[in-house]
Amino acid sequence: MVEPAFQSDAVENRFAAYAEPMRDRLLALRALIFETAAATDGVGAIEETLKWNEPAYIAKTGTTIRINAHKKSETEYALYVHCQTDLLDRYRALYSEELEFDGNRAILFDGAARLPTDPLRHCIAMALLYHQKA
Repeated sequence: MVEPAFQSDAVENRFAAYAEPMRDRLLALRALIFETAAATDGVGAIEETLKWNEPAYIAKTGTTIRINAHKKSETEYALYVHCQTDLLDRYRALYSEELEFDGNRAILFDGAARLPTDPLRHCIAMALLYHQKA
């Protein structure tokens, strides 16, 4: 995965503040978001910013994606989407065997496991195109 340049010092500083190996896990997730956006027709440019001090990714065509260490664990991390979307219901319907979920807003990842890139790419694309109901 290609690691894109940070769009702001604030985001770069936030990533620098994560302890190892969490930083590497979140950077891999960040790279997958940018890679998926570039490979998904109709997404366009991604804005990278901080929301609630978490790295956030916004496309005009979709809902905001945030990533962070999971608050309930020292080894888990998560990809968050807006809780008022139906995305987690859709993700569960498609990937309940491959992914772990937290409520109506997050996909959880075990820090010791490989990132489930194939289902995750699809989930990211669905969020980036949410307003088009991809």
